[in-house]
Amino acid sequence: MQRQLAALLPQARPAGLGESTLEVAGQGMDAPRLISATVLEGGALRAHRVFGAPATQFRAFLDGTQRSQVASYIGHVPIVLGHAAAVVRERRNRRMHTWDAPVVESRVYCPRAVVGGTVWRSLQAEYGALLVDTSDGDAELTSHPFSLRDAAVHRAQAHREALEQQLAERWCRRERDPLFIDGGISGNEAVAVSSCTVGVVKSHLTLYVEGDGLRVVAELAQGHRSSVFRITSRKRTTVASWYLRLRDPAGHDPMWGLVRVEVAHPAPDAADRIGERADEVSRWILAEVAPLALPDARWDKWVYGVRDCEECLRAIQ
Repeated sequence: MQRQLAALLPQARPAGLGESTLEVAGQGMDAPRLISATVLEGGALRAHRVFGAPATQFRAFLDGTQRSQVASYIGHVPIVLGHAAAVVRERRNRRMHTWDAPVVESRVYCPRAVVGGTVWRSLQAEYGALLVDTSDGDAELTSHPFSLRDAAVHRAQAHREALEQQLAERWCRRERDPLFIDGGISGNEAVAVSSCTVGVVKSHLTLYVEGDGLRVVAELAQGHRSSVFRITSRKRTTVASWYLRLRDPAGHDPMWGLVRVEVAHPAPDAADRIGERADEVSRWILAEVAPLALPDARWDKWVYGVRDCEECLRAIQ
């Protein structure tokens, strides 16, 4: 792509070879937040031991990847090439197989409002529908190079999430068995209300607890979960959620081995059984902690089926 841009835009300056992806360079750019949530199970949020033996019930696992790199600069403006992909890996006879087909797409990210009409028209003539305007609808975007870079990363993230939701929705239309989704489910209504989808969130920049609830979550023991609470958002579907400790956190930070689970919000006539649902799904997730997802550094929160998804995508991209 650098050669294409050099021929297309003689004023463009190539990015350095071997630069890390923007996802790595921009890690930690979002500020941590605490958000209160309504508890659905009992009164105050508390710890619950997950009784019963772990049970292998997930038939398949869904995950996606994104990779963004600066291909060139127009002055201080980065032109970013992004790749997004998603796959569902199905477990059959104790082996993993690709369900349906993986989705792999690429995009070129550029802020039209900053580079000007001449550059934009040249890029549009070359890349057509693959070109994404990162300044469209972003009133807070500044011309700072890091701001422009982060805008491209956020668009690439949205692209990856869209591909993941596309596959998850396809599963919900065609299948009934449980699907383990790496990440939340609230971004797509059809997926969020399905009884077969379970979202497992590993990132905790946003914690849906405050005060004593934060202490409860931080001190969860292995095989314990929090009370179930409701997550609502103006732009997303309401879901039921809880925290679950996958591994013994002794000697580690409070978020080690901790995940947050999302499932469909219960109907009014099933609200009093949400605790049973949380225990059931927690047993399914706890059954996936072995084998270990080594050598990945995120192994404390990862399950092997998700690692298999990423290995599959790495092989085809």
